[in-house]
Amino acid sequence: MAKMGTGEDVCVQVLLPLALPMAYSYLADVRLGLVPGHYVRVPLGPREMVGVVWSIEDDGREAEEQPKISRERLKYVAERFDTPPMPDVQRQFVDWVAAYTVSAPGAVLRMCLRSTEALSPPKPQIGYRTGGVEPVRLTPQRLRVLKAAEGGLLWRPADLAEMAGVTAGVVRGLIEAGTLVGETLPPLEVFEKPEPRAHQVLLSSEQAEAARVLRSQVAARKYCVTLLDGVTGSGKTEVYFEAIAATLERGKQALLLLPEIALTKGFLQRFEKRFGVRPAEWHSGLTASARQRVWRGIALGQARVVVGARSSLFLPFSDLGLIVVDEEHDAAFKQEDGVIYHARDMAVVRGALGDFPVVLSSATPGLETLVNVDSGRYKSVQLTRRHAGASFPAVEIIDLKSDGPEPHKWIAPRLVSAIAETLGNGEQALLFLNRRGYAPLTLCRSCGYRFKCPDCDAWLVEHRFRRQLHCHHCGFHNARPEECPACHAEASLVACGPGVERIAEEAVELFPEARLSILSSDMTRGRTLSEMITDIAERKVDLIIGTQLVAKGHHFPGLTLVGVIDADIGFGQGDPRAAERTYQILRQVAGRAGREDLPGRALLQTYAPEHPAIEALVKGDRAAFYDYEREIRDRSGFPPFGRLASIILSGPSQPGVERFAKSLARVAPLAEGVRVLGPAPAPIAVIRGRHRYRLLVKTKRDFNMQKYLSQWLHPVKVPSNLRLSIDIDPQSFF
Repeated sequence: MAKMGTGEDVCVQVLLPLALPMAYSYLADVRLGLVPGHYVRVPLGPREMVGVVWSIEDDGREAEEQPKISRERLKYVAERFDTPPMPDVQRQFVDWVAAYTVSAPGAVLRMCLRSTEALSPPKPQIGYRTGGVEPVRLTPQRLRVLKAAEGGLLWRPADLAEMAGVTAGVVRGLIEAGTLVGETLPPLEVFEKPEPRAHQVLLSSEQAEAARVLRSQVAARKYCVTLLDGVTGSGKTEVYFEAIAATLERGKQALLLLPEIALTKGFLQRFEKRFGVRPAEWHSGLTASARQRVWRGIALGQARVVVGARSSLFLPFSDLGLIVVDEEHDAAFKQEDGVIYHARDMAVVRGALGDFPVVLSSATPGLETLVNVDSGRYKSVQLTRRHAGASFPAVEIIDLKSDGPEPHKWIAPRLVSAIAETLGNGEQALLFLNRRGYAPLTLCRSCGYRFKCPDCDAWLVEHRFRRQLHCHHCGFHNARPEECPACHAEASLVACGPGVERIAEEAVELFPEARLSILSSDMTRGRTLSEMITDIAERKVDLIIGTQLVAKGHHFPGLTLVGVIDADIGFGQGDPRAAERTYQILRQVAGRAGREDLPGRALLQTYAPEHPAIEALVKGDRAAFYDYEREIRDRSGFPPFGRLASIILSGPSQPGVERFAKSLARVAPLAEGVRVLGPAPAPIAVIRGRHRYRLLVKTKRDFNMQKYLSQWLHPVKVPSNLRLSIDIDPQSFF
């Protein structure tokens, strides 16, 4: 609806999805019936943008902190969208996240508006299928489109282009040529309602008691945070499914957050078996039309359960009553660019604002969570036994100082024997190395030249199966040359260190008859991760070589042996959480073995058998390790016993970034209990051609970090060619 010009106008503040510090003022005809939260289209310079009404003038005065602007100069709201307003609690959440992360509220709002097409009711759409005339010109791109369209299904042009990996223009050209024939698509189906009692699983007594506690918290309809702390294989999923069922019985929506790589077909099928229907999904792999459908279904209250990655926190839930964060310790819940936030912590905030329970589930909780349990801020329920009587695998050490592999090999003889025994028994084995590719470094043995990314301060990783050298930071890649580019020596290039491809190469030599599968994010070879996991679960694979993908809650009944190629890979990275993360991932991957009747074991190859994390794994003494971590962090003042903030400056010129970083450090306010460390080059000093300097702010736990940073940085004018990003509670230190 356009402006009316009747004089019956109201002044509204509209927040736009831009990195702006405040909402902008507009006029709106009263007949639009605007209320806070309405989605609107407004003019901004020569263009129009979608925004959200943040407040409405009701007393003839401008909103606080708004510049005084004559009403005659204000532009009119162009349109109000026919969709429910953004709930008050979500607008509070946007403001809270912005204040906590020291970000512009508009930048946070941008995360809430990932599918602006969903703001309007879906229009009748035309789908296209093959069946027309042959195109005169058949390019490789057009061939990909026609192959993707095989099967006679109707495709939306954007979805077909995305599936074929081509631009929309290629699809449009085939439509104009008459090769793709259009038909009206049926309307998108409404989300089916999950049935809380569709298929209940028989719970153990320990599971039943944990489920009773969670159900009672849902029934209370009050904010609380509960850690569901259970060993791997203890059946935590079935327990929090009971909390979701209780939420559905009370007519509320539920959100289940998972690390994106854990959002597998197998998990979704497990949900469908329990509740009778698939949940709504939200992750980076959705097509544009699927995002539109899910976003609108959530806003209208039609989607009752959402299973999603971290960004699903910012969806417009109309009546959210529960959030479950599975694998709450996982570093993937930290958003590292744009607005930098931790989804686990923001889920807790969302529960507090909405006054409903939050469940954090893990076999290896983060130290921050355990400290909150100890202090009484969080509650805890524990599952100490594996489901169906299975026992946790025995963990053994292979000391590489005395019992290492042969030269130029990576699998120690003792592990080789264990694999042979396991395969001989008709069971499955897993070799774990959290490093993609064939080798992390390639050099010339004639002149010492090392292959380095031209845009990053990082070595190029060899991917031998692709015959390429890759940068895992910026995506740069090129073909592996036949000669050294520096001295031109032929056959002089050598791979240094192992990746999963190199381990697979060695495993094939050792066990040529074994059916082998590599589980790595860049090794799917045209198959989906879900298909590969299904093959393993159905015992179509004997030997698995995997990265952290294999540690994420998968259930492989025939897997009885886990071999960790390098248990020390996470130590010594200058990260205060390095030992904790190493313990967590090794405990998780060891827990893949022996999950049913067959007993399991895990062998860890290490140069540091005396490290507290390794000792705790061998002894099965989690408490001892976390006590050690508590003492170290408390003594040094690191989180959760102190606070950290990271300020990263980046730009195209190293001297320019360094100069500005030093000038910024000089104007840091003096405050009791505050240390500003740096500036210093970031551990990875160049990424995508931008030089990076870092300052760390270290304070006591009860210090108002956000206020301090705002007082320091608000008056600073950052040069246009530099970027400044703030990370409250940093989880990585690259």
